[in-house]
Amino acid sequence: MSDRAPQPVERRLPTEESRQLVALVRDIVSKEIAPRAAEEEEAGHFPREVFTLLSESGLLGLSYGSDHGGGDQPYEVYLQVLEELAAARLTVGLGVSVHSLACHALAGYGTDEQRAAHLAEMLSGGLLGAYCLSEPASGSDAASLRTKAVRDGDDWVITGTKAWITHGGIADFYTVLARTGVEGPRGITAFLVPGDAEGLNAALPEKKMGMKGSPTAQLNFDGVRVPDDRRIGEEGQGFAIALSALDSGRLGIAACAIGVAQAALDEAVTYATDRRQFGRPIADFQGLRFMLADMATQIEAGRALYLEAARLRDAGEPFSRQAAMAKLFCTDAAMRVTTDAVQVLGGYGYTQDFPVERLMREAKVLQIVEGTNQIQRMVIARHLAGPETR
Repeated sequence: MSDRAPQPVERRLPTEESRQLVALVRDIVSKEIAPRAAEEEEAGHFPREVFTLLSESGLLGLSYGSDHGGGDQPYEVYLQVLEELAAARLTVGLGVSVHSLACHALAGYGTDEQRAAHLAEMLSGGLLGAYCLSEPASGSDAASLRTKAVRDGDDWVITGTKAWITHGGIADFYTVLARTGVEGPRGITAFLVPGDAEGLNAALPEKKMGMKGSPTAQLNFDGVRVPDDRRIGEEGQGFAIALSALDSGRLGIAACAIGVAQAALDEAVTYATDRRQFGRPIADFQGLRFMLADMATQIEAGRALYLEAARLRDAGEPFSRQAAMAKLFCTDAAMRVTTDAVQVLGGYGYTQDFPVERLMREAKVLQIVEGTNQIQRMVIARHLAGPETR
C-alpha cells in the first residue's frame, strides 16, 4: 500500500473558534456521514438524523446572528464547512445549503416580530427548510412564475405548483415566492409556509441520476391559507429577495462542487499510488501524473474564487458577479475533475465498488441548480457589458 494517502485540506481559517468548528465537522463526517454515504445514496435514504445532529451541533445556521440561534460565523467559514460536508456526501452538503437559503428571506427581510417568532427554531431547533421559486414552466425565467397568492382578509390564499424542490415533501417550512400583483418581477411576494399547511401536497420524488438520497419533488398548493404575518418583506418585494438569496446560495453550490471535486481527487490519488502496472505505480506515468496535477489545480483555483467572493460578502461589498463566476467555474471544474477521476480508475471507476462514479453523477446537477451555468454566463456578461439590447 502507498504511504501517500491524501491529507485533509489545509484551510486558512480566521479564528481558533472556526478551526475548532471545522474539526468538529470532520469528526461528524468521519463517524456519522462518510461510512454510510454510498449505501444510503444507493438506497435513496434521506439522512434526517444527520440534519438533526447538525442542528444540535449549531451547524445549520452558521452564517446567521447568534441573537436568533445562529453561529455568527463569516461566510468564508460557513462555505468551508459546506465543502467538508459535500465531500463526504453531497446530499448533506447541498441540503445544508438549501436550508440556509430557505432561512435567508426571514433573516434578512422579516420584521423583528417575525424573526423572534420563527427564526431561532429554523436555525437551531431541528427544523429543515426548503426554497420554492422554480415552477414547471418557469425555471431560468423565474420572474414569469404563475403560482398566485390572493389576499382574503387577514390571510393569503396560495394556489399553484412549484417544481424541483429540494426537500420537497419532507421540509418543516418552505420559503415560497408567489405572484400577488402585476406580471413580471414587480408582482412577486415572499411567504413563509409551514410544511404541514392544509392544501399543501408533494408529488412523488423525481427519479434522478444522482443525489438519490435527497428528495426533489413538485409541490402543489391547493388553496393554502397563510396569515399576513407570514408574508416576508413588502408586497412586490419577493423577486428582489429571491435574487439576494440566490447570490449567497450560488456560493454554497460552488463550495459543494469543490467538496465533490476534492473527494474525487483524493480517490484518484489513492488509487493511482496503490495500483501497479508494468511493475510500478500507475502514478509514475507522466500522462496520469499530469491529469492529477490539472485536477488539483482546478480545485485550488475554484476554492480561491469562492472564498474571495465570500470575503467580499463578509465585508459588505457587492459580490453578485463574483458569486456567478464562482458557481460557474467551480461546478464546471467539478464535472471535469470527477470525469477524470473515473478515467484514472479505469474500469473500476465505472463500477459502484468505488465512489467516483457516484461523484461524477452528482457533479452534473451542480451545473444546473440555482441558475444553470448558461445563466451564470449571462449574469457575468451583464456586469461586463451591460444589459442585452432589445
